[in-house]
Amino acid sequence: MSSSRKMHADELDIDDALVRRMIAAQFPQWAGLPVEEATTAGTSNAMYRLGPDLVVRIPRIPGAVEDIEKESVWLRRLAAELPVAVPVSLAQGRPGDGCPWPWSVLRWLDGANPVVGQVAEPALLAADLAEFVAALHRVDPVGGPASYRSEPLPERDGAVRAAIAGLAGVIDTAAATCAWEHALRAPGHPGPPVWIHADLQPGNLLVDGRGRLSAVIDFGCAGLGDPAVDLITAWYVLPAPVRAAFRTGAGADGAAWARGRGWALSVALLELDYYRETDSRMAGIARHVIGEVLADHASPAGHASPAGHASPAGHASPSGSRHS
Repeated sequence: MSSSRKMHADELDIDDALVRRMIAAQFPQWAGLPVEEATTAGTSNAMYRLGPDLVVRIPRIPGAVEDIEKESVWLRRLAAELPVAVPVSLAQGRPGDGCPWPWSVLRWLDGANPVVGQVAEPALLAADLAEFVAALHRVDPVGGPASYRSEPLPERDGAVRAAIAGLAGVIDTAAATCAWEHALRAPGHPGPPVWIHADLQPGNLLVDGRGRLSAVIDFGCAGLGDPAVDLITAWYVLPAPVRAAFRTGAGADGAAWARGRGWALSVALLELDYYRETDSRMAGIARHVIGEVLADHASPAGHASPAGHASPAGHASPSGSRHS
């Protein structure tokens, strides 16, 4: 059975038969386990359940290939310093018939993605996310690779303005431009780069039955960068009333908060422009984020000086892409 989610022109043809062949050829100890496409597959990697406890992760596109080795090397080191579970590679597959790239087998992590706009325990999730972000940013950065989103925010200006132009008639382009230009005026990160996940979207988070954060997955964008990038989760996942608590827990000053909101807007704009005809789930999340950012920016606190410390406000109101 072919994968039902093909979103890119250069995407590899992946199905359960391919996964079975690769497992049988390279990891015969798991050859008898059932294979089924996972409902949590991301935009850059296909995910297939392998029995009850394992998952096979295969790059969909050339741009995601280097993530396999990066995650194999670094996630084991990061896992020991983070407050929730992260996916650690159990085995790394070689290129083979039908798959020209390396791939991996990981332990399956239980949990559900938070539903945007319907977060069960927003205050608890905000505290958990702040704890995770703060812990990740404290990890020793020596030797770490650059994040996929390691560039200063102003370097995204051309791509963001092109996306805004491409979304004319779809969003309020004047409001989006105003919010984007406000973010560009924020001072840059004053210190050295730190470890960031760089894609803390709903599809990369797992919550347990109590609504608490239980795992963070898909570290394909992770590496060293501006800590403000990880603040995007405030608009991608959290409702407005708990953003101030998240900001405090994450230790974000006014400039970082302004950059984080700019990062959230820029990522969402590029995602909506890219996915609105091919992936309704990603497009829906991006629309939600753009709406949250524009409402936040329109509020009195949203017009505070980026260098200040005004509390965020906004209107309360669902993975990870290499195209944003």
